[in-house]
Order: sequence, then C-alpha cells, then structure tokens
Amino acid sequence: MKRRDFVKQTALTAAGIIGMPYILPTGRLFGASGSRKANHVVFCLFAGGIRNLESVQKGEGNLMRGLLRGTEAISPDIANSIAKLPAPLIAPLQNSGTLFKQFRYQSGPSGHYNGHTTALTGQYTDNSLSLLERPSNPTIFELYRKHSSPDKSAMNAWWISHTNDLYPILNYSNYPGYGPAYGANQLSPNSLFNNSGRNTFGNPLQHDVDKRLGLEKMNAFLNGGFNAAGSSLNSGISNSDEDRAKMLSFMDNMYKQYAAGQHADPWGIGAQYMNGDMRNIFYTEKVLQNFQPELLVVNMFGVDTCHANFTGYCDALQRADWAVNHLWNTIQNTPGLANDTVMIVAPEIGRNGSPNTVLDANGRGGLDHTTNDAMSRELFCLMIGPPGVVQSNYEVNQVYGESIDIVPTIANILGFDKELGVSLPGKVLEEAFI
Repeated sequence: MKRRDFVKQTALTAAGIIGMPYILPTGRLFGASGSRKANHVVFCLFAGGIRNLESVQKGEGNLMRGLLRGTEAISPDIANSIAKLPAPLIAPLQNSGTLFKQFRYQSGPSGHYNGHTTALTGQYTDNSLSLLERPSNPTIFELYRKHSSPDKSAMNAWWISHTNDLYPILNYSNYPGYGPAYGANQLSPNSLFNNSGRNTFGNPLQHDVDKRLGLEKMNAFLNGGFNAAGSSLNSGISNSDEDRAKMLSFMDNMYKQYAAGQHADPWGIGAQYMNGDMRNIFYTEKVLQNFQPELLVVNMFGVDTCHANFTGYCDALQRADWAVNHLWNTIQNTPGLANDTVMIVAPEIGRNGSPNTVLDANGRGGLDHTTNDAMSRELFCLMIGPPGVVQSNYEVNQVYGESIDIVPTIANILGFDKELGVSLPGKVLEEAFI
C-alpha cells in the first residue's frame, strides 16, 4: 500500500463514518495541511461524447496524434473526408504523462449535462438533475476557493464553456455554505467574442478602458451575470476592483483584436480549420497567458455531431486533439505556468457500441449515448505534468479510475485534499504520480 493510501485509510478509520457535511462542525475547514504537487491545474473536458473505439483504441486509425502515440493509418473513407491539419506542434502528449485507457463514467444518466456535473463536482448524478438549476453539490471551483489556504480570489478560478447556454451555471452550486462567494469566473468565448457580443456589450471599442464605471453591461458580465436555459441567473461572482479592471482591459483587447481580424486564423493553420472547439481553446490560452489562474476548466463539444454524422465526428475529434496539443505547448511556453502545471484530459461520457439509423455521406451510422449502453460509460483520461510529478510515457491498461476521481485528484495536486478526503466518494489517481 502506498504511503498516501495508508494515510487516507487511517484518516477514514479515525473518522468512523463517511458522509456530509462538507465542512467541519466548527463551520469552516482549517487551512490545508497537504503539500502541492503543482501550482496550476488545467482540466480539459474533451466533451461531446467520445467513444474509446475511435480514440484510445484507434479503431479508425490514430485520429488523435496530438495526444496519442502511433502512426496507425486512418480508414480511407474517413481520411478522404476529414481536415488535413498540419502535424501537431509537439510530440504526442502521452509521452509526457499517464494514460488511463479504461476510465469509467460508472453511474447516472449518460447525458452531457450529467457528465459535466459529475466531472466538476466529483459526485454522480441521477435522473432528478434539472437543467435549469445549479449543481446540488459543491463544484471543484468552490472547493478550491473555500478550502485553499490562504483563500483564493475568483481571478484564480476560471470556467471556459463552449456556449453561454446552460453550462455557465456549473461555475458554482446551491449547496449551503458555498455558492457565488466561492464560484469561478466564467466565459463562453464563442458566444462573446463575435459581432453579436460586441453589440450586446455596447461595443467596448468605443470606450476608454479607464472609464470602467460607465460600462454597466460589461461590469455585470465580469461579475457573472449570465443568461442560461432561458432564465436570468445572476451568478453573484465578486471580483475586486483591481481584478475587474484587469479583466475589462483583457476583454477590450480581445474585441480590438477580433475587430482587426486577428482571430480569424490565430494559429496560422488556415482559417478553414478553426472550428468552435479550437476557438474555445484559443481564448483559453489567452486567459492563461493573461491571468495565470491556478485552476481552469475548459470544455469542447464539436464531436457531438456524431448523432447524425460519424465522419464529422471523426473530423471534430482530430481538430479537438490538435487544439489540446496546442494548449499544452502554450502552457509550456508561458512563464509562470511552464513546468508548474498539471493538465488533465478526459471526456465527460462515451458513445454507444452500435450505430443508429442516420447515415452520413460515407454511409456510416451515427452514434448516440444511451444510459443502458455499456460503451457509453467507457472513457479515457490523460494526465500530463512536470517531470518528477507525473509519470511519463506510462499506460494503465486495466480498468482504473472514474469520473468522480478527477475532483479529488485536482484537490490533491493543489494541496487541499486532506480536508476533503472524507466527503468525496472518489479517490486520488495515485497511479499517475511519481
């Protein structure tokens, strides 16, 4: 038994009973006693539903050359139809980390929102989960901000979602004692950095950044006012005046660059290749470079086209893979993040073993993700990080790890897991660490 496992088991035995609440009887957890493995974590939800058969099993050839080793040829009909992206910028990320090839989404409905909620709270959901309500358990953002010592500002926690519908409400929960005071700053770049976004916020290009008080709509956004699922939801996230001014300056610069056409092909690979997932990662890189948060979660969703277009799904898988490779390259070339960041990559759910009746241009059947299909619960998880922290070039081929393990693993990396060990059902993914 590893020393960390022994310590954890000893603590559980002493506690006697594992259960709620998340806070100690004193009303608040004491400062974290654990030591950090790294000072930054980026969790990339490779979302939209990815089947292991096309990813780590390479059933159509290696569609993920940015993440996975191997030059397996892509199936001819797929190869003739998907994006011909340039080679990844750096070697496959698998070489720099640990790949769990048989990860699992073990329980609960296999829907996207359920999968996201599980990944961000470390708790499985059930059919009662409402798409109009915030999670009933604290999110990783809240746990991090409340239980890190010293307390962390909202500037240190970011949630970058692919749209501004529904998913922004995952930045904090309605669990007593948590909520907006401990939530994350949230952005949906694809909904914001476009002509419609400029119009919504009164065209910030026309304003002097120093005149922040006049930009009421922008200030409301920076403090977390979102519209989700048709309801007006004021997140109540509070940033200091200094932090809010920094974010306003950032937003203004992004709009200026967008208006100047600098975001059409920001990576120099051809504008025709830049889909929504790649743009979401591009703006994530900008947040990381400007603010260097300790915790950031970003999702991608392009592969969900698989319901009706299997070839389009393979195309989106390739683009998302390339984007994640670029993301890690950016992290490693950003002072303050390089060699001090752990990145975790995992889908939220899988996809069915058998196709549906919708055929694409190649005669390939689409794939859904139904709860009673075992393959829709099969995932992978890749963890990469600094040498001496994360095991390099290591594969775990047996069934190991679940969606609920990601939150306690992040807590362990950032050094506040000792207070959370008796309250989260998942485990730390110890196999990834040296």
